[in-house]
Amino acid sequence: MSESSTDRRPIALLGYSVETMEAATELDVPFIAVVPEPFVDQLEKDGIPVESWDFGLRNEESGRLAERLSERGASVAVPLYEETVEWAGAVNGVLREDPRSFQRSLLFRDKAMMKRNAQLNGIRVGVFEEIASRDDALQFFRRVNRAMLRTHEDVSDPVHVKPLNAAGSVGHVVIGSEDDVAALPDDAFPCLAESHISGQEFSVEAFVHRGRIRFMNITEYVHLGYSQIVPASPDLDRYRDRIEAAVEKLIRAFQVEYGVIHPEYFVDADGDLNFGEVAARVPGGHIFDLISEAHGFNAYGAYVLCARPETTEEELDRFFPPAPEATRYSANLMVYPRQERVHELDMPSALLEHPCFERHDMFEPATSKVAERIGFGNHYGTIFFSGEDPKVLRELVEHYEEYDFYV
Repeated sequence: MSESSTDRRPIALLGYSVETMEAATELDVPFIAVVPEPFVDQLEKDGIPVESWDFGLRNEESGRLAERLSERGASVAVPLYEETVEWAGAVNGVLREDPRSFQRSLLFRDKAMMKRNAQLNGIRVGVFEEIASRDDALQFFRRVNRAMLRTHEDVSDPVHVKPLNAAGSVGHVVIGSEDDVAALPDDAFPCLAESHISGQEFSVEAFVHRGRIRFMNITEYVHLGYSQIVPASPDLDRYRDRIEAAVEKLIRAFQVEYGVIHPEYFVDADGDLNFGEVAARVPGGHIFDLISEAHGFNAYGAYVLCARPETTEEELDRFFPPAPEATRYSANLMVYPRQERVHELDMPSALLEHPCFERHDMFEPATSKVAERIGFGNHYGTIFFSGEDPKVLRELVEHYEEYDFYV
């Protein structure tokens, strides 16, 4: 860190993330790790300032956490995972003396509130509705298809049902028929129902400080939940100016001042953008790792700097590259076993010898029973690639999406 940054109060990192703690240490940014009890002993042995906290508590307890962090001199709370976003908002209401902080955090957690705020600010979204029963889901499905002028002979337009405040794809169900509605579990409600949006889906990782985008990456999804490429290929990157304007509008609508936002959009054949949803924490899918490799800076460190109001303009200018142009592309593939039981890992030699292959963290299964998949989590490992041609990477990823790595 530059000597121009005179404020040495620690930031509070909400959640256990080795990568973020290492980045803060490298940048000489003091921090307190706020983590569940099982992580405390080892962190204390490593000499890391730590505060034990159960994020499963009701948020009414946030005042107690804010008091403890305030006593330790913390300047700001930084959420690392979806489950800590509301906690950070509540704590920052105290640490930053910002009474609206908690309400703003809810916009990133409650998907219906999120979409309603976007819509009120002139951001294009699909049709959505909060529903409380299968009958509500059925009526929504029928109304959407009537509006799409679908007849009984046509294939129905799908709708999506998802929890109001779960991370990413957890609990996300695609409804393609009335039979699918009947199959929804009892615990799916209440939830959000929304119309299907077609087009190329992608995400943006915008590092924001004082309400301005300091660096913007576009992540091109090859197959949502499985694979992505950073930065976007020329076919998608040609919309960069339009995408940046849309993200700036989102920042104003959600009153984002510091940190990172991770919105997802769809771009159609006409180049029109539709807003999907947005998060305000470290994105999933190892996207920060891809950004770090493609753009040549530590994305976790970028988050630490941008989340900290005391970071100076000079520090940001030195940290970020002058333009988001990468000479190489990074991609990854998250691997999920295709059967209920597996016995061994099969890594093909053609993959390991491919010039675009970088590394993998696949592991031999300890037990044959495959863990139940939750959203896009519980993958058994990730394969990383890099190269100069995004088309080659896309073809490589698509090919190995069909490969059975676990047999």
